[in-house]
Amino acid sequence: MSDTAAAAKVKARGVRVFYGEKQALFDVSLDIPDKAVTALIGPSGCGKSTFLRCINRMNDTIPGCRVEGEIVLDGADVNDRDVDPVLLRARVGMVFQKPNPFPKTIFENVAYGPRIHGIVSSKSELEGLVESSLRRAGLWDEVADRLHQPGTGLSGGQQQRLVIARAIAVSPEVILMDEPCSALDPIATARIEELIDELRTQYCIVIVTHSMAQAARVSQKTGFFHMGKLVEAGPTDEIFTNPRDTRTQDYITGRFG
Repeated sequence: MSDTAAAAKVKARGVRVFYGEKQALFDVSLDIPDKAVTALIGPSGCGKSTFLRCINRMNDTIPGCRVEGEIVLDGADVNDRDVDPVLLRARVGMVFQKPNPFPKTIFENVAYGPRIHGIVSSKSELEGLVESSLRRAGLWDEVADRLHQPGTGLSGGQQQRLVIARAIAVSPEVILMDEPCSALDPIATARIEELIDELRTQYCIVIVTHSMAQAARVSQKTGFFHMGKLVEAGPTDEIFTNPRDTRTQDYITGRFG
């Protein structure tokens, strides 16, 4: 579908974020398409991670943080009082910069979410779900014979794939990734990028990345943030080859960043 707005999974309108008195985001409006990867790029401290955390209300956990404006997921505002943030975060999974497996076995890392959300009704169903999640995260063949060893014993790239398996085990609709490869070596990074490309057929994925090359490789849509504002957004190839704003052009060509 060429008109990505027609299939927007998440719609942000006039989003403003304040940390105490300091405003971190200014009137951000963006349509995020379903079954595609949207990359958020821009210099450090420009608000892209702050915006990402608005989608699953992770900013709720920061004292003094206030979010204004509207973020709509499938027609419902995520900030409505009757929206349970715990259930929202099951629908909107998150993968952080530093792999953060639980201090549990590989199996328990993946089984944890389905258990607490009551997704499975039997041990065999749980085992099947753990296996399918690890397979979809491209990790099963490497860990099948050591499911009951600690997840923290895996390499960095494997840990990040474990965290992705943990996120998809609860059948989310959206997956947020905050610089998921910045702590990984090039080989592990390539593996995660391949995985992102495979997962986008099933999920709405939003990735914050400091690597413009990565954004160009994995995303179909790109938004450029600068000083708390969304400068422009559009199809990735257009943003990189023919940006409309000189600030985007300057960032992409390395004049600042």
